[in-house]
Amino acid sequence: MARDRATPGSQTSLREANRARILSAVQQRGSLTQVELAGVTGLSAATISNIVKELTVAGVLATAPTSRSGRRAQEVSLARNLGLVAGVHFAERSLRVAVADVSLRVVAEQRLPLPYEHRADEGLDRVGMLLDEMVDSLGAAPDEVLAVGVGLAAPVDTATGTVSADGVLHGWEGVAVGAQLGARLGVPVRVDNDANLGGLAELRLGAARGARDAVYVRVAQGVGIGVLVGGRVVHGRVGAAGEIGHLPVVDDGEPCRCGNRGCLETVVGSAALTARVAGTHGPLLLRDLVARAHDDDVVRAVVEDAGRVLGRALSGACLLLDPEVVVVGGDLARAGEVLLGPLRTALHARALRTSAGPVPVVAAQLGEQAEVRGGVVAALEAARVTVGLGPEVGA
Repeated sequence: MARDRATPGSQTSLREANRARILSAVQQRGSLTQVELAGVTGLSAATISNIVKELTVAGVLATAPTSRSGRRAQEVSLARNLGLVAGVHFAERSLRVAVADVSLRVVAEQRLPLPYEHRADEGLDRVGMLLDEMVDSLGAAPDEVLAVGVGLAAPVDTATGTVSADGVLHGWEGVAVGAQLGARLGVPVRVDNDANLGGLAELRLGAARGARDAVYVRVAQGVGIGVLVGGRVVHGRVGAAGEIGHLPVVDDGEPCRCGNRGCLETVVGSAALTARVAGTHGPLLLRDLVARAHDDDVVRAVVEDAGRVLGRALSGACLLLDPEVVVVGGDLARAGEVLLGPLRTALHARALRTSAGPVPVVAAQLGEQAEVRGGVVAALEAARVTVGLGPEVGA
């Protein structure tokens, strides 16, 4: 049987696809021998060897001699040009840590569950241990880590690295997060609100790339926005800028953890939304709600209503800031247009009509990685200041 002759174009496409498979395998697993790469990707040993050599010369991959079961082997990893930076995100019930090189390419990532209302000392200890393990798995030395960026689900005074609002993140009040983690790791640590970091990541790497003025809204257990003006995060006096979740929207409404009543969070936060369907669906988590949003009429109506309430609340922010784009992230954003459609409609109905037209409202491109990737970006900025990396690195 005659074989089809491959054209030069198809050969080029095949080689690019093979490169992508190899890079993806190394990125996901940290490091692999060439034999392991062949097993994971299904490519031949010769193809693996040729592409690894090519990418090593290009500075994308690095190789080092190792042994497996007493036999010599070549270990392949992503090149760590100039050093590593790490991003950390403490979400309401999980911890995510990402390690990247200074081109902002993530080379290792881990996620762990956390108990509700986890304490700062326990969380920071877990970060230290997890980061040590991840760096070691990359075959790197601890001193290759240049800086760490940390995101917290609360207002943060970036000058001190402490939570600046009472009652919002129990067990973290008054903790000098940057100083404590920095002392443990021996590197600079930059701490910020997680919505600010999510916005920073989407501006540099995701859905808001190319914009200078943007609003990023994170909707999960609580609600917060990252405000970016001129390409920089707006923090306010003590990091409380963008705390839209604590904007009162219902007179004499439900008590909020911040001490007020009827805040936006008490209407569209995860506890409020799951409570609305508890009578018909029993106890659900937010991820269960999101999973049913497209197929369950009751759940869909709840998510759509949340979108309308969010749109009305965001209209004020948009009138004040006139952003180029609104990016919606966080767990509830995974409901897609069930949330975004009503949000967009409510926001545009209250917008000032301008020559530019309605502000675009889009889903976060980086999804659940937005906040930890923002931590990586913040860490790189800290490294530039402390170790003198040039501004062009990681651009």
